[in-house]
Amino acid sequence: MNGVPSEVSERLLQAWSGEIVAGRMYELIAERLPERDADILRRMAQAEASHRAQIERRMQALSIEIPSPDSVRVSRWMRLQARIAPVDRLLAAREAAEDEEVDDLYKRSTGDPETDRLLREIRREERSHSRAVNEIRSGADTAVDVSAPTVPPPARSPGQQRAQTRLDRIMGRESWHPKGGGWISGAIYGANDGLAAVFGIVAGVSGATGGSSFVLTAGIAGAIASALSMATGAYLAERSGAEMAAANVERERQEIVEHPEEEKEELSLFYQLKGIDEATADAMAEQISAQPDAFLKALAAEEFGGMGDSGDPVQAALAGGVSTGLGAIVPVIPFIFTTGTVAIILAAIISLVGHFLVGAAKSLVTLRSWWSAGLEMTLAGVIVGGITFAIGLSLPT
Repeated sequence: MNGVPSEVSERLLQAWSGEIVAGRMYELIAERLPERDADILRRMAQAEASHRAQIERRMQALSIEIPSPDSVRVSRWMRLQARIAPVDRLLAAREAAEDEEVDDLYKRSTGDPETDRLLREIRREERSHSRAVNEIRSGADTAVDVSAPTVPPPARSPGQQRAQTRLDRIMGRESWHPKGGGWISGAIYGANDGLAAVFGIVAGVSGATGGSSFVLTAGIAGAIASALSMATGAYLAERSGAEMAAANVERERQEIVEHPEEEKEELSLFYQLKGIDEATADAMAEQISAQPDAFLKALAAEEFGGMGDSGDPVQAALAGGVSTGLGAIVPVIPFIFTTGTVAIILAAIISLVGHFLVGAAKSLVTLRSWWSAGLEMTLAGVIVGGITFAIGLSLPT
């Protein structure tokens, strides 16, 4: 490329595409976060765009052709992961990616002093991104200015440190804040459980009966039982979550009645950690506390992300029950049409294919590579099917 060493051009292109992917991922994750954390990630996405612009200027100076940004794609699989996987795991993956990018891409010399200087500046900012992501994962507000180019992230002021200490003391007394979950991951694991359980039943009964019509009866009964069990479990879990969320909001309401001054101080401390000076934060908390509903909403938003809205129990039950039933019916399908050895072989084949597909789907939640998750699930299916089939062969008929 016009006499530019390949190491320089390759590293700049890798860094350029990495900034685009990181920015898009931060935007996707931000859509699922409370506003205060989403704002941090959006500013980090803007910082990635700033890095990209700096890299492009260097590429232009070296007469390196800049590809179209549309040529850098975030795969559909990664987009699905960004919308489905637990946010904590997504943030952990981004934190690891930032660290890896810093170590592998920005740390080594390219042999070009000006390019190395630019990459060192970006490296410092990428370190601050990793720290900001870690603070979001830990549930803390961050004072890091992720949008400021080439400026190291400032430490918290003494006032903010004091505010954090006082807030920790207050929050330590309130140990009842909720944890969240999602029905999509429940549906994936439901399909996993249904497939694995009924494959074991089919394999065991096939071994005991040589693949007779009893396999169909046992398999359908197992599939129905698994689906109903998962549906009722998901419904009750979601109902429990809704009841707990409502109880937490009511508990917060009682805290306001019983400890109004402490709750005002708590709200003020949250605002101080956002960088608002103590006097202004106190005034804001005082003004909001004059409106009970607004006061409750403000505290609920800061302490556990909102008013405790939870998922729909019926939706969770349908997702869990239907996915479990679909997974469970897979090993039974061949016995609907035939019996004997042919049915046993077909059931094993489609069940193991199903295990691979469910394992790959699980990677949407676990963020592992789809093929390794699929192979692991397939191996688990081989073990379950092999053991239960052997046990079936050993049973008297």
